[in-house]
Amino acid sequence: MKVLFITSEAAPFAKSGGLGDVAGSLPEALNMPGCSCRVVMPLYGSIKEEWRKQMTYEKNFYVTLGWRKVYCGIFTLKYRNTVFYFLDNEYYFKRESLYGHFDDGERFAFFSRAAAELLWQIDWRPDILHCNDWQTALVPIYLHDMMGMDGSLADIKTLFTIHNIEYQGRYGRELLTDLFGLNEGWYTSGRLEYDHDILLMKGAMLTADAVSTVSPTYAEELRYPYYAYGLDGVVNVIRDRFTGILNGIDMESYDPETDAAIAKNYTAKDISGKAVCKAELQQSLGLAVEPDTPIVACVGRLVAHKGMDLVLARMDAIMSLGVQFVILGTGEQGYEQFFSSAAQRYPGRIASCITFSESLARRIYSGADIFLMPSQKEPCGLSQMIAMRYGTIPVVRETGGLKDTVEPYNEFEGTGAGFTFANYNADEMVHVLWLATQLYRDNRPEWEKMMLRDLGRDFSWTKSALEYRKLYRDITGKR
Repeated sequence: MKVLFITSEAAPFAKSGGLGDVAGSLPEALNMPGCSCRVVMPLYGSIKEEWRKQMTYEKNFYVTLGWRKVYCGIFTLKYRNTVFYFLDNEYYFKRESLYGHFDDGERFAFFSRAAAELLWQIDWRPDILHCNDWQTALVPIYLHDMMGMDGSLADIKTLFTIHNIEYQGRYGRELLTDLFGLNEGWYTSGRLEYDHDILLMKGAMLTADAVSTVSPTYAEELRYPYYAYGLDGVVNVIRDRFTGILNGIDMESYDPETDAAIAKNYTAKDISGKAVCKAELQQSLGLAVEPDTPIVACVGRLVAHKGMDLVLARMDAIMSLGVQFVILGTGEQGYEQFFSSAAQRYPGRIASCITFSESLARRIYSGADIFLMPSQKEPCGLSQMIAMRYGTIPVVRETGGLKDTVEPYNEFEGTGAGFTFANYNADEMVHVLWLATQLYRDNRPEWEKMMLRDLGRDFSWTKSALEYRKLYRDITGKR
């Protein structure tokens, strides 16, 4: 089985969020006997020179994009055991950020078309194209059109994975032919039409041979309007070929025993290093160095669907629990200003880090006691799994992958991985935080047992990779 994994980002080369983590680790897990997976992504200007020096220039070709013929260079690099193809066009990709540009539609139409035409340029024919999010949604559509020129492409199947249905690739109908190079039939048939516009994600969902998303609970939630951002009808139409497969994390990278970014390494057999990590975090962020004060941490985007409005509404109530609070991330200006102001109101108690830092994130995962993730919607979430990997107890809302990964603590049976609440309600959030802090203070042996359970949990891609391989076999009919 040969799989070409098509993504707009992948760690460690270029990453803005969870997709980058997935694309950087899932293909490696898929590369096992009986399966060969390669990755294709843009050659962004932000990719560091240390990686560029390892790349090999293969060739260049011209991509057909509407009426245009656009240059595309092909570079390769083998990272761990996975071959990466980097598609080069400096006009589209030599920019400071991955997304958020006025011409993102054209940029990723080029990338999708180039990824599809790559099949004619390399001496490696995949059985399946695994596409991810709206930036690659045009790949199944372009492949469908290309079959008219090359019948052999009909043997190649497509899987489209939704990492976050909120971002759909919506554009005006006038761009259909001139920009995307598609005939009117794609619109008039309804495959791309959405409220008189073009919706790329809808087109991929209706065209791909199968569609997946990143957790079983999220797959079920997408059947309903509250979660699906207008695509619940499409989800229900394709439900027979729609499934949820839980994401994993890179267990080798996120390992408190070997992580060089944290103050002191530790394991489930000897967790003493976690106290050192906590003291270093407090000292470095200007918090009072208090070993017995629980640190509550948030790491992620400061946006509404991450539950930041709940935190904002009950910040004082959270602090009344006698905790310290650390937040790391960037996002909507109102949240950034609020947390910066809160740190001034609670000197030595709140640390507000309005930035993105991978190394600081790891120090927070290792040094905090409680990881708060009160998301309104969460397709899968990786942060709660990373936190547990470092022995930091999660407090989460029961939605999407948070529900699938955090078993609620049961005081009578002595089981569970963290604390959960069901309703999107600030008072419920504060209540379960109170329960967590009470256990931390009043029953430290039980708290440490939960830490040890979390440290020993397997969040690797092994099980999920096997589920993907089964899905590939079902799609292609190959073993």
